[in-house]
Amino acid sequence: MEDLDLAQIAQYLHITPTQVEKMVSRGRLPGRKVSGQWKFNEAEIHHWLEEQLGASEDSDELARVQRVVDRMTDETHDRSIHELCPVDSIEVPLQAKTRSSVIRSMCNLAANSGLMWDAPAMAEAVKSREQMHPTALDCGVAMLHPRRPQTSILADTVVALAVSQTRIPFSDSGHMTDVFFLICSYDDSAHLRTLAKISRLIAIDSFLDRLRASQTAADAWHCLQEAEVLLSA
Repeated sequence: MEDLDLAQIAQYLHITPTQVEKMVSRGRLPGRKVSGQWKFNEAEIHHWLEEQLGASEDSDELARVQRVVDRMTDETHDRSIHELCPVDSIEVPLQAKTRSSVIRSMCNLAANSGLMWDAPAMAEAVKSREQMHPTALDCGVAMLHPRRPQTSILADTVVALAVSQTRIPFSDSGHMTDVFFLICSYDDSAHLRTLAKISRLIAIDSFLDRLRASQTAADAWHCLQEAEVLLSA
C-alpha cells in the first residue's frame, strides 16, 4: 500500500480537498504532513473505513461508504456474501456460550469450507483483534475478523455465520450478541468489500429478524441470498 495525496483522497471520498483538510485537521481522518503536504497512508484509510462501517447503521451512509470502498478496491473478483459463506460454514443454532468458545467455533466453521486450514491460528488472530477493539454492535451482531488478512492459512476469502438462541455477553462493554459473522479475507481489499456488504445487509429492515428465526443452516443461507437480491435491486 502507498501514500495518497490530498487530491486522491478527495476523489475517493467524493468530497472537496477543502473538506478533506477540515476532516484531517480535526482528527476525523488519519493523515500526516510531509514537507508541508498532507499524505494519507492507504492502510490507515482502510482501517478508518472499517471503523465507519462498524459505527453506522444508517443504510444511506453505509451505501455511501460502500461506494468509497468500491472506488478504493478491485471489483474484478467481487463475490456475494452467500457465495463466500457456504452452508457448511453456518451453524444454527450456535452451541458455544462464551466469547472464547464462540471464536473457536466460528473459526472451525470457516475451516469447514476447505479454504482455511489452521482454525487455531485464526482463532488467536481473531481473539487478539477482539481484545484490541471489540466488533460487537448494539444491534446484537458481531463481525469478527483478524486485524490483518491471514494469507498463510487461507486459500481464498471465506465467511462463517452463526446464530445463537440466546444473546451472549461478547464484549467488556456489555454488548449482548446472538448473530456472529466471521470474515476471513485473503487481502485488505476483499476484507473491506466483504465488511461493507455485511454492514449493509444487517441494516436492511427485517433481515436480522428473519436470520434469528432461521431453524437450520440452510434457512440462514437462503436468508443471506434473498437479502442480497433485495440489496442489489
